[in-house]
Amino acid sequence: MNWKNIRITALSTFLFLLILLPNLSASDSVEWTPYKTMQLDAAPIDVAISPDGRRIFVLTDQGEILIYSATSNGKVKMNVGKHVDQIKMGPGGDSLILNSNKNKTVQIIVLDFIQNINISGSPYKGSDDAPVVVAVFDDFQ
Repeated sequence: MNWKNIRITALSTFLFLLILLPNLSASDSVEWTPYKTMQLDAAPIDVAISPDGRRIFVLTDQGEILIYSATSNGKVKMNVGKHVDQIKMGPGGDSLILNSNKNKTVQIIVLDFIQNINISGSPYKGSDDAPVVVAVFDDFQ
């Protein structure tokens, strides 16, 4: 095959693909339904979601991070300062990365979620006011 035939074949293939590809689109429209709308007291600047989808972190223009949980209707507030303008979730879901263009800083904060467990009426051994720590291991193989 000479170069002229190769160029004609390549050009023909290219033109065929240009005609064919627009007709192969997966969808011409998208249907969507709002799942939930959260009314905030302050304007949101940025949002991050935990890798498991159980928590939503909303950075507001008041310098707060609001943490919403999928399992409860409550929220937790963390004051991080008005200089923070962007948040990202860390790779393991146990840290947040805070960016500040104004201060030219990046801060990594480690999150420890404390969960209260109602143990009233449960049998126990020891004093009533002894601290209890429960360690959860979720990486069994």
